[in-house]
Amino acid sequence: MTERDGHMMAAVLHGREDLKIQKVAIPAVGPEDLLIRVKVALTCGTDFKVWKQGYHARMIVTPAIFGHELAGVVEEAGAAVKDRFPRGMRVVAANSAPCNQCFFCLKDRANLCENLVFNNGAYAEYALIPSRILRENVIEIPPHLSFVDAALVEPLACVLRAIEETGIRSGDTTVVVGCGPIGLKFIRILTARGVRVIAVGKRASQMKAAERVGATATFDVSKIEDPVRAIRGLTYRKLGADSVIEAVGSPTTWQCAIQLVRCGGTVNLFGGCPRGTKVEFESSALHYSEITIKSSFHHTPRFIRKALETIASGEVRASDFVTGEIRLAELPRLFQHMKNRNGQLKVAVMP
Repeated sequence: MTERDGHMMAAVLHGREDLKIQKVAIPAVGPEDLLIRVKVALTCGTDFKVWKQGYHARMIVTPAIFGHELAGVVEEAGAAVKDRFPRGMRVVAANSAPCNQCFFCLKDRANLCENLVFNNGAYAEYALIPSRILRENVIEIPPHLSFVDAALVEPLACVLRAIEETGIRSGDTTVVVGCGPIGLKFIRILTARGVRVIAVGKRASQMKAAERVGATATFDVSKIEDPVRAIRGLTYRKLGADSVIEAVGSPTTWQCAIQLVRCGGTVNLFGGCPRGTKVEFESSALHYSEITIKSSFHHTPRFIRKALETIASGEVRASDFVTGEIRLAELPRLFQHMKNRNGQLKVAVMP
């Protein structure tokens, strides 16, 4: 433990744009729980949104220790699980776990579990992993992988599930709208699997990043008068893309995504809009063009494992997305910096 009095430093979210680094008690470990010494926690778009609005209806109730993408080593295991998780084992833990018993779990939709347990606390020296997540979603990190690579597991699992749900195949043309960390993960995975990716973003830094991870073409919509026409112009006979991934989460980009897909194609509205948002679609686009519109929310234990396998194989590396390292004390200032839309991707927080 870092402190003789059983305390640690942690980033605690108190409300809207109110993140404080403070001393808190190291969590007590139950018989089936795990205490992890955090080696790396990654910033992400979801955490940024939660920081801006001061809450998340399903994921966090403030005040609470913040952050959910982490990798570390076992510091202490509960009496019932210490044989499986010895002190010092390198592990990655997902931020949730399903119950495996409710209606949706039995329908193979564990991501929609009615009793989904969420966990936060990555931005701290130690993180408690509760028993449900320990049973379902804590995995040993292969010896050759770094902690920062392993910490990519949770967001990558969401991306891999969306690709499967969308039915994207080698040889397809896919438009990825949004070139933040999630969009770039889609581009990296899809291009590695033989998909022709057209990337759509807003800043020169995003366009360079999209090219670096494999995009065939990039469009900065802030510099194009008619982006829909320009993007469709790069598809077969200008018919539109086989699929579109919307990775921004705004009514404007949702509507744009529908206009970029071909007849019979699929649009995955991956980016979540703020609660209460209304979006209008032209009805004939869905009916006469047979467009499929769907969304992919969250991950399942199967895709958490697929994500770790994908990282372990070298298909994805943290260096593709992680732009720097900071100490825990610098985190509140980083979020303020991100608010200015400076093009920052992911940052590794080293508690």
